[in-house]
Amino acid sequence: MTANRRGWWNTGLGLVFTALMLFPVYWMINVSFTRDQDMRKSPPYWFPVNGTLEGYRAVFDQQGPYLITSLIVGIGTVALTLAISAPAAYSLAKLRPRGGGVLSFVLLIAQMIPGVIMAMGFYAIYLSTGVLNTAPGLIVADSTLAVPFAVLIFTTFMSGIPEELMHAARVDGAGALRTFWSVVLPVSRNAIITVSLFTFLWAWSDFIFASTLDGGGGHQPITLGIYHYIGNNNQQWNAIMATAVVASIPATVLLVIAQRYVSAGVTAGAVKD
Repeated sequence: MTANRRGWWNTGLGLVFTALMLFPVYWMINVSFTRDQDMRKSPPYWFPVNGTLEGYRAVFDQQGPYLITSLIVGIGTVALTLAISAPAAYSLAKLRPRGGGVLSFVLLIAQMIPGVIMAMGFYAIYLSTGVLNTAPGLIVADSTLAVPFAVLIFTTFMSGIPEELMHAARVDGAGALRTFWSVVLPVSRNAIITVSLFTFLWAWSDFIFASTLDGGGGHQPITLGIYHYIGNNNQQWNAIMATAVVASIPATVLLVIAQRYVSAGVTAGAVKD
């Protein structure tokens, strides 16, 4: 097989696998335009022949508060995660405190704890402190999943910052805090964007913490808004899929915009930026 034919064969396989992976997305969009009476048609419509916008009307009429809450929780989780993880990673990467290796290992182990176990622990704490069914409670809970990952990403990235930059800052009279703020953070732009993106996506798509810690609150995220469409005797599938489509838009836009920064933040160091 020639190199040219092999290239076309690889391209064809790539297109097939891509189509298989994207098919659920296509079906979600298709169902969001399908009428309720056509849901159980056999064989099903592969295209919304008698399309309807009822699902999207339900989204804009009923899901607005849920979307706003998810946005608040997502941005709050990103802010809290960056505020904790960036200084912690700077300390581990450049200040090298005693027990830093043990702490890094503990952070790695922390990522293996199932979210449902953490949710039960948070529920007991929030119940006694009055934080249950609040957006700040969700922000803190979601941050516990993001901070260990963020510290590891920041530590790896900041370890690659040349010591010459740090030495030059010290020669200019900058202390550890000033060096972190004026030198390390600007150089770590790609890592900041990477951590922010993944943290926002985790908070945006969270269901375990939302259903456990905010199931009875007046301000619930969009994952619970979708869940409310599912009842014992009624499943509004076009509304469910329409809400899922709308909820996927922010994540898709962020992924497209931040793609090159994420790639650089995960694989490159400051010298290669």
